[in-house]
Amino acid sequence: LILGGGIYVAPFDWEFREMPRDPVPVDAIPDIGENQQIVFTGWMGRSPQDVEDQITYPLTVSLLGIPGVKTVRSYSFFGFSSIYIIFEEDVDFYWSRSRVLEKLNSLPGGTLPEGVQPALGPDATALGQIFWYTLEGRDEKGNPAGGWDLDELRTIQDWYVRYGLLSAKGVSEVASVGGFVKEYQIDVDPDAMRACKVGLGDIFKAVKASNIDVGARTIEINKVEYVIRGLGFFKTISDIEMTVVKVNENVPIRIKGHSECLIRSC
Repeated sequence: LILGGGIYVAPFDWEFREMPRDPVPVDAIPDIGENQQIVFTGWMGRSPQDVEDQITYPLTVSLLGIPGVKTVRSYSFFGFSSIYIIFEEDVDFYWSRSRVLEKLNSLPGGTLPEGVQPALGPDATALGQIFWYTLEGRDEKGNPAGGWDLDELRTIQDWYVRYGLLSAKGVSEVASVGGFVKEYQIDVDPDAMRACKVGLGDIFKAVKASNIDVGARTIEINKVEYVIRGLGFFKTISDIEMTVVKVNENVPIRIKGHSECLIRSC
């Protein structure tokens, strides 16, 4: 009797004319993770206490009201906040995802600090991590070779390898870990700034206003239309150094006079 019952519910593709069977569906790798959605919010330079008070707590209170929410777990770190919304098991994954997006888009004004925008995590489960890889410099024969900076490898990863992997079917996110991100930094001289009566806000506004392309108009000459535009994006460090911060008695005060522009890795 026991053997007959086992054959009756066998998950294998066995066929018996004398005995109909009802195979049990089997998942080779069952998803034992929780039915969750992740909300990530960055606030650069802020302490964990500020992140908790002004981002994590208001978002947690708002997300608790979503139908089907089982619990909300939040973590506040230096510069960012992570919130895990756990839903009941019978709640559809993409339905819960759309509800979280609706809630984030309908937050009342003033709920979060100005310029802070929460982002929903990728549409993958907790067990969706499938592959780890390293990016290494190698010679023509495939042997490890030196001479590669960590910021160069990170740049190749972020701008070439990452986009290639994202185009693969079933891949929802490629997270870069390690290496250094190249950035341009301006080291100011407080004494020179004080002498020129220039503040940090003036430098910030000048750099932001100078690093931009400007559209103008079109001119038609001999039935040929020409598009006029101003090219202003920075291409080299010298472009940043020559940015005019302010004009004092018809004399332009540039960043180069009281600051130093550098390329650094962070």
